[in-house]
Amino acid sequence: MTNALRSLRWTTGFALAFFGILPMVMVSLLVARGNTPGRVGLLLIGGIPLVAAALLIAVRGMVDPDVERASRRLHLSMALVAGADVLVLGGNALIRMGSS
Repeated sequence: MTNALRSLRWTTGFALAFFGILPMVMVSLLVARGNTPGRVGLLLIGGIPLVAAALLIAVRGMVDPDVERASRRLHLSMALVAGADVLVLGGNALIRMGSS
């Protein structure tokens, strides 16, 4: 029998890197360089803690020996990353559309 949790751990790791950390860094650089309205920086106040919490929960889920609890933690961390993306990237788009 194969371990389905192994692929979930890999998927969560990639999701955190590509959909969590990378967008937050990119939006932070846009705000720092002044290429986007300054109000977008306020969205980072909510988005960065969500990604940090997702990272913490994902690490706890990756090292947890209990399969069910690890699965719940990994799914929760991916949901937090999705919420952070909606907040920051969606908010960035709405603010840009409103300021045009």
